[in-house]
Amino acid sequence: MRRLNTKDQLAEISAALAQIATSLKAMAPAPVQAGSGIGEADAYHWDAASNTLMPVPKVSRVPLAMLKGIDQVQDILVRNTEQFARGHGANNALLWGARGMGKSSLVKAIHGDINARKGDGFKRLLLIEIAREDLESLPALMRLIANEDVRIIVFCDDLSFDNGETSYKSLKTILDGGLEGRPDNVLFYATSNRRHLMPRDMIDNERATAINPGEAIEEKVSLSDRFGLWLGFHNCDQPTYLAMVEGYANHYELGLDAETLRARAIEWAATRGSRSGRVAIQLVRTLAGEMGKAV
Repeated sequence: MRRLNTKDQLAEISAALAQIATSLKAMAPAPVQAGSGIGEADAYHWDAASNTLMPVPKVSRVPLAMLKGIDQVQDILVRNTEQFARGHGANNALLWGARGMGKSSLVKAIHGDINARKGDGFKRLLLIEIAREDLESLPALMRLIANEDVRIIVFCDDLSFDNGETSYKSLKTILDGGLEGRPDNVLFYATSNRRHLMPRDMIDNERATAINPGEAIEEKVSLSDRFGLWLGFHNCDQPTYLAMVEGYANHYELGLDAETLRARAIEWAATRGSRSGRVAIQLVRTLAGEMGKAV
């Protein structure tokens, strides 16, 4: 057996280490790119697991003019968002109320409308969607986008909290009161079926079991108070519902006569047991399918 001298041993060890290093480098994950990850897209989804922004090439939205029966709240939110897009003062907004009345559709429609009017003195406006279950990562998202030279709406759809959840504390800190707070280039918009974001039985239970009932529920109820705008969406009456159906039908050029469309709309609402914008668009999709049209 050939005996290696010290020099040869060191050379073999060095070669083995180099081979190990090469193998480890090949196995290592790709390095994280610097920056926020904001590119050419105007909409993103926040992936909390990887702390990255995922571009949304095409946002599922309807034109702002198609939304009927919510004129007052629409005007308020449009004005607030326009102020923000121009770099002026604006408020976080909570859109609460009846299901299917266009809360999330309004947010997405306003975002698209303002970006289509960039010549009106608006800065670039981004929409970033964050899932309710990822709210605890909200501070990390804010730090990531705080220095971007764009205006950003962080949007959480169907926001609510159940018993035992504590992620609302991260949201409270960002909205108002935390040391870092909300960056100047960011607004937070949320939709919810609940005005106070907490189930009534949860609030009542806190009131019944606490030594000081007022203090026990104050932290939970005060979350809604940190939104500067509370915009209520309520169940619509039949004329408003019929106007929604007519607006969608005209937009998609169904070509049905008014009496037929009215009769089908009333029948459809009766079978669904409700009237709303969601019910209206579902009817129009059904009618379009029957006519061999795409919507």
